[in-house]
Amino acid sequence: MTTWRTTPTLVGRCVTLRPLDRSDRDAIVAAFATGLEGVFATIVPDEANIDGWYDRITAERAAGRAMPFTVLDADGAVAGVTRFMRMSEANRRVEIGGTVYAARVQRTGLNTEAKRLLLGHAFDMLGCQCVQLRTNWFNRPSRTAIERLGARMDGVLRGHMRLADGTVRDTVVYSILAHEWPGVRLNLDTQLARHAGDAR
Repeated sequence: MTTWRTTPTLVGRCVTLRPLDRSDRDAIVAAFATGLEGVFATIVPDEANIDGWYDRITAERAAGRAMPFTVLDADGAVAGVTRFMRMSEANRRVEIGGTVYAARVQRTGLNTEAKRLLLGHAFDMLGCQCVQLRTNWFNRPSRTAIERLGARMDGVLRGHMRLADGTVRDTVVYSILAHEWPGVRLNLDTQLARHAGDAR
């Protein structure tokens, strides 16, 4: 198994990302049960859709196109999910996406550190030349968070995908290139040092 097919456990000061497992099912449903009404995430796993959600992610992982993680907070409780997706080892590209956090950890340092861990693994271990991030055009908080990472906007995919409620999403595409990573890493490390303790 190469590093492109093996999901690692990534440990930070206030967050741990470990391989997603079916045993996380109930804790994920509970984490997302309240406070996420009206969010712009494509899919928020709940009791009605989580088994199909697991099936799709498992198939993507088996095909080498995804590397899913369960996100744990500083106390070891399930706080969210995220993953590498649209993975291409041949082109050294991944996308960070499928990210949903429990309401209780939003607007804390947890997301910044999680992204720092994911980007570090992508550039330093997988040798990526490009990491993408995408979000809904109307999801201003997500766009702001991505821009704070240091990612640059590549463009907008208009009429890109149909959502569960029948609306059609315009998708904003951002990226970080390998030569930009040292500067982005310094930016993230500075943010994390400035806001130490926020994740609690």
